[in-house]
Amino acid sequence: MDSSGKQPVVVPENLRALYAPVAQELQETEELLRRELSSDHPFVDQLVKHGFRLGGKRLRPALVLLSGLACGGLRPEHRTLAAMVELIHTATLIHDDVLDEATVRRHLDTINARWDNETSILLGDYLFAKAMCLAGSLEDPFAIRLISQTTQRVCKGELRQVEGRGDFGLTEDCYFDIIGGKTAALTSCCCEVGAYYAGASPETCRRLADYGRDLGIAFQIADDVLDLTGNETVVGKSLGTDLAKQKATLPLIRLLDAVDDPQRQQLVAILSRSDNHRQEALRPWFERYQAISYARQKAGRFSQQAVEQLSTLSATVALDSLRGLTDFVIARQQ
Repeated sequence: MDSSGKQPVVVPENLRALYAPVAQELQETEELLRRELSSDHPFVDQLVKHGFRLGGKRLRPALVLLSGLACGGLRPEHRTLAAMVELIHTATLIHDDVLDEATVRRHLDTINARWDNETSILLGDYLFAKAMCLAGSLEDPFAIRLISQTTQRVCKGELRQVEGRGDFGLTEDCYFDIIGGKTAALTSCCCEVGAYYAGASPETCRRLADYGRDLGIAFQIADDVLDLTGNETVVGKSLGTDLAKQKATLPLIRLLDAVDDPQRQQLVAILSRSDNHRQEALRPWFERYQAISYARQKAGRFSQQAVEQLSTLSATVALDSLRGLTDFVIARQQ
């Protein structure tokens, strides 16, 4: 707690310097979220406060604020927008944990693990509704239109991923299309609304949207790699869920493309097993065919594309942070 009696924004240490240009605005966003997520009903209040702690890095609010600052300056609307996107992001995480049957996130029990799936679904819906209520407080309808379209794209991407479970013929193009919806649509939206409400030109808004898209794709590839290679104690969430749910992420797609037909049959047999040792059985395959390093290289390319989208912005500390985030998303261990 600082000298003013306010709780500081809790973010990983390696992000603190990158968020420094908007630290005060992030704190104000955090306070807005606390007000929005309080309830006079004890059970609901307990749920929303636990769900709030699952959000973690506050990357999406930071993208709204840094994009706005890099494109001309922040207005009061930016705090509302930052809170909206964090509500939407947290709602998707809570729903994701149900889909993945995950039990741990941010070193805490997931909502579905501590309570049940019904509670998780309803809480996620509650947070979506809260975000829409905040959107309705803005005079300019641009945000509610874009955020509504973005939420639709996120849900469509998740539905396509569910459809693709067990489809070991999924192509890279399909994979990128899926994660372009389920993850990158929201990071793109964050940067676009940040730029728009700072008064940026349509071309600059488009470039910031493209930056957010490429950053989000790099982030998701890195996340998929962590699901296969990470340490749960460090990462702080349930891992191995992609293999357990037979999701064809980029490392697996690359591996299946690299082997011959008999080897492919062996791999599909491993993936179709009902035990919990798929990850151990597949590890030497990933190493032999360099599928993990291939995915990391792809993440690096999208990260570099994101940096290139920022080339027309004036030099500011906010621009430095946006560039720094492209390194963070591919190097992170949690």
